[in-house]
Amino acid sequence: MQRYLQQSEIINWQHPAILAKAAELAAGLPDKTEIARSCFTFVRDQIRHSWDYRQNPVTCRASDVLEQATGYCYAKSHLLAALLRANGIPAGLCYQRLSAGDSGPPFCLHGLNAVWLEPYGWYRIDARGNKPGVDAQFCPPMEQLAFQLHAPDEVDLPEIWPEPLAMVVQVLTSCATVEEVYRNLPDIPITLDSADGVTPIRSDARHL
Repeated sequence: MQRYLQQSEIINWQHPAILAKAAELAAGLPDKTEIARSCFTFVRDQIRHSWDYRQNPVTCRASDVLEQATGYCYAKSHLLAALLRANGIPAGLCYQRLSAGDSGPPFCLHGLNAVWLEPYGWYRIDARGNKPGVDAQFCPPMEQLAFQLHAPDEVDLPEIWPEPLAMVVQVLTSCATVEEVYRNLPDIPITLDSADGVTPIRSDARHL
């Protein structure tokens, strides 16, 4: 579990502002499940989704997401991981491959989190921010994410990553505006597998 508690350049949970907010969100709560709920609700509801609000600047590092109170789903997952780790709760990063529209191409990755809760094990949560048609909740052991898979080429990537994918960081740190990010959303190609259905081409994983 130690790698899901580590400080890093992007998940920089030892930043004073992250530590202060993590302590504030945990104050008076009885256990780590409730602390995780508090952190999730804060990021979901108080950090604006960059594309929903067309809000710049583009953020990536957890402390910058907190300072600017805005971020794409990826950036919001970086902040949530940092707040959870600051409270001693193992947290990782997960991705879905989803249609960028209603169905069909183009496709892109969607960022969310997995948190280790002692009574339940790994539990996926999605703090991208609710809106009409999106209702992500923290209700373990039931999972209620922002998006369900619908199109044939949509995929739940099974990994729980301790750090963000390099392709995600590259997009967030190289694009100047939220519109530029939207035009360059990261994606992982997939292939059809007769035994398992649609699966990611994992040969690319070493480059991510």
